[in-house]
Amino acid sequence: MSSHGYDSAELGKRLRRIEGQVRGIERMVEEDRYCIDILTQIGAAMTALESVGLRLLDEHVSHCVADALAAGDPDAAREKTAELLSAVQRFAKAR
Repeated sequence: MSSHGYDSAELGKRLRRIEGQVRGIERMVEEDRYCIDILTQIGAAMTALESVGLRLLDEHVSHCVADALAAGDPDAAREKTAELLSAVQRFAKAR
């Protein structure tokens, strides 16, 4: 478990699987596969990355924001809340 509350080994494993998916898409392009099949795989890779992003957002709330609120430091709580809102906005724009 990382100091930021997420399981870095688990996320690393998931990201390596996504990396494999992307390499598979590259091979599909090189092999001149049907465009709809490639688009289907791109969608699956994007969904997998979104899942990782949502997991990280959840861990940020459960660990970083919760710890800042529990500490009773208003400045730290404002900082972590602002980070969360900014991350949610970036994540929403990417979708």
